[in-house]
Amino acid sequence: MNHDRIIATTPEGTPVLGPVDAARTPRWVGPATFARLPRTDEVGRTDIAVVGVPFDAGVSYRPGARFGPNHVRESSRLLRPYNPAQDVSPFAGAQVADAGDLVANPFDIREAITAIEAGARELMGERTRLVALGGDHTIALPLLRAAHSRHGKLALLHFDAHLDTWDTYFGAEHTHGTPFRRAFEEGLLDTDAVCHVGTRGPLYGAQDLEDDARFGFGIVSSADVMRLGVDAVVAHLRERVGDRPLYVSLDIDVLDPAHAPGTGTPEAGGMTSREVLEILRGLRGADVVACDVVEVAPAYDHAELTGVAAAHVVYELVTLLALGAGAAPGGPAYGLAGHVHGTGPSAPARPAAARAGDDPGAGR
Repeated sequence: MNHDRIIATTPEGTPVLGPVDAARTPRWVGPATFARLPRTDEVGRTDIAVVGVPFDAGVSYRPGARFGPNHVRESSRLLRPYNPAQDVSPFAGAQVADAGDLVANPFDIREAITAIEAGARELMGERTRLVALGGDHTIALPLLRAAHSRHGKLALLHFDAHLDTWDTYFGAEHTHGTPFRRAFEEGLLDTDAVCHVGTRGPLYGAQDLEDDARFGFGIVSSADVMRLGVDAVVAHLRERVGDRPLYVSLDIDVLDPAHAPGTGTPEAGGMTSREVLEILRGLRGADVVACDVVEVAPAYDHAELTGVAAAHVVYELVTLLALGAGAAPGGPAYGLAGHVHGTGPSAPARPAAARAGDDPGAGR
């Protein structure tokens, strides 16, 4: 009920309904919307919608990502309303709500893609930005189509162990390994501003890389992240995407199986959850228009390792969307880096806008 939720006001004076207050209602009580946020039918408007797309008919190995959206929601119960890594309260600066799940035909991939695109377009409307919970990576194509219909050609950052620019599997054009080749062919992407991040593992042949380069993709491998470091990778990605409208697509298998065992096509040698989260935080101020987090397969998860990692990824993406394009640079509110950035406990007080909705007793 509303009286158990955190109610805040944006810097513009617009009231927003936040997550259930964990100081009044224990975290394990009640329905598992993402981060215990309100549903879209409980709010008058939605600035950022978190929507499930429980579809996995496009997988080439382990099935089960159709159960991913609810697993991520359940794993998000411990998220709190203030993000100290970005020094902002994302649920206070924008109305964020859970839009439930899109319905897609599990037996007809083409029909499913059409339905997902239609559902995403309806949710986006005139102003809503979208974070989709997969589902397998097939869903990226209809989501890109929907975002393209509103924003034109898109920059793309694709976090994944795999390229996902293959042509067909068993003659099928639409699978979880083909969405970005189809997006290129359909003219959805700004080919000067597309890049894979975290790619690794064996390929079918050198032609895979040649095709991928022909589509315009750059590659920042997981080994690059290890050798160059997060800050250098962030600088490269920001230069590549510039101020273009940006779609972020993150396959949870970008993480090493030690961090995300619950996925369909795991590859050794992946990134840590810390590296991925820090790279996403480094995109602050980019014009992110839509995102997806896909390939969480709970049947292979252990102790919610994958679900928790995915929930934190979604939290950082929601934060980027709430901050919006052109957000001023910011740093963490604690730790040595916080002092370097001029934040942290000993720094000058933050502006009121940054503190909007903060409640020191909420979200424990």
